[in-house]
Amino acid sequence: MKRWRLLLIAGLLLPALAACSKKQEVAPGSIPGQTSKPGEMLAYEHVMFIQLPSTQIPAHVTAVREACESNRLGACAVLRIEQGSSNSKLVVRIVPTGVEPLTKLAAQDGVITSRESHAEDLADVVQDNQRKQAQLDAYAAHLDELAARKDIGVSDLIALARERAQVQTEREGLLNEAAQQKRRIETNLLTLQFGNSDVNSRGHRLAASFTELLDRLVDGVGDALSALAYGFPFLLLLLPVCLLWLWAWRRLTGRWRRPKD
Repeated sequence: MKRWRLLLIAGLLLPALAACSKKQEVAPGSIPGQTSKPGEMLAYEHVMFIQLPSTQIPAHVTAVREACESNRLGACAVLRIEQGSSNSKLVVRIVPTGVEPLTKLAAQDGVITSRESHAEDLADVVQDNQRKQAQLDAYAAHLDELAARKDIGVSDLIALARERAQVQTEREGLLNEAAQQKRRIETNLLTLQFGNSDVNSRGHRLAASFTELLDRLVDGVGDALSALAYGFPFLLLLLPVCLLWLWAWRRLTGRWRRPKD
């Protein structure tokens, strides 16, 4: 008898456990930071959508922003903040080790509806930048050799000075570009989008339906008034014609009905 009871309990619990384990596999968690492997030049970007009650969204945005600006979870910079009545968006650039704790902080007491991670290969642009720097360095060295000559004229020295200044400007531009590329490789771009979880509630759907009904009613009344206003001048023009026709009809029928002497 006990054996049958154990089998019955196991039969009831196994489907529930399987459903729970399946749910845990599907539900997305926090996003781990990504680092390029040796020899790779990948720039990682992550996007996470989080649903929260509308009253909690501003506090979560503030907490994430303060954690980033204080570098509490590693080097971090806030790039953009967008705040609305029912949703907000926060874009930060942070070191890979800080991505996971920052996403956990953002998703606390909320529901992660989706997450996405992708990487852009910067190997070609980095190599192109290095090639351009090498060419500029070689050209700058050639200009230095020309400037060191003793038989060079004043006009040539002026032209060389202008050319060397142009080379220096281009070199600084390439160095800034290389620094940005290095920053993209060594850090992760994280976009956190907060949505209002109340939009899925029955009360919100009922209120939205009622609002939509009122909007349609107002639109219908407005269209009817517009049609009436458009047709009113025609009614004013047709009224005298109708009265004249009615008067003529009565005169004509009156003659027919008048008894002959």
